[in-house]
Amino acid sequence: MCCAVEVKSGLRKIRVNRIALRALLAVMLMRLPANAWALNLRPPHSDGGLTLGVGSASGSVPWNIVVLLTLLTLLPALLLAMTPFARLLVVFHFLRQALGTQTTPSNQTLIGLALILTLFLMQPVMATIEHTAVQPFEQGRVDVMGAIELGAGPLRQFMLHSARQKDLALFLELAQQPRPARPEDVSMRVVVPAYILSELKAGFQIGAALYLPFLVVDMVVAAITTSVGMLQLPPVVISTPLKILLFVMVDGWNLLVGSLLKSFS
Repeated sequence: MCCAVEVKSGLRKIRVNRIALRALLAVMLMRLPANAWALNLRPPHSDGGLTLGVGSASGSVPWNIVVLLTLLTLLPALLLAMTPFARLLVVFHFLRQALGTQTTPSNQTLIGLALILTLFLMQPVMATIEHTAVQPFEQGRVDVMGAIELGAGPLRQFMLHSARQKDLALFLELAQQPRPARPEDVSMRVVVPAYILSELKAGFQIGAALYLPFLVVDMVVAAITTSVGMLQLPPVVISTPLKILLFVMVDGWNLLVGSLLKSFS
């Protein structure tokens, strides 16, 4: 009997907690988008009172939340496919393999460096998007879809600057679209895959060129150790410190990062 009373009491508490949680979520959804609701004070009526009206400044609140959550979910994919992040990360991976340091710098360090350099390169594009799309949306002059369309323009121009004509022609053919008269007429469906393909090719080209000097050091060290009969000592044990010393002496990080940033200009 006592156990039954405790179970009923627990179920009652769970129902009360669920009701309170739903109420809290409802309040949060009503208050979350600060610029989504506009408070309109209408002129007083004949009875001397004021009427309080609620109007939507930029579309319905639930749809704004859905679009926002969708964009947050797609943010990692957009970062990889529409920014220089992929090229930078590929080059840094090739550098680590060429130096022979398996986990140094760590993945977190390389990803953080690539992310900071990506933000540095994308800052002018982000400023243009802020001026042409975000500000009109905050002022209520355009809706969500209009802001996305306006913001796609500067991003398209940035990607077209790095995308190869061969890759653009390939995806135009695969999409069965006619050749546009202007670059601005190319759809994002064609620009995005052509851009990421071009970025991967550029990253592999830079990585291969970066690999060659360190490959020469490995070959020289292997030839010397084999000629003197040092077969018990692996050549990589000797070549790795030499490659790191060479990279530090020529100020490799400064040269590499400077060359990478200049390749986007």
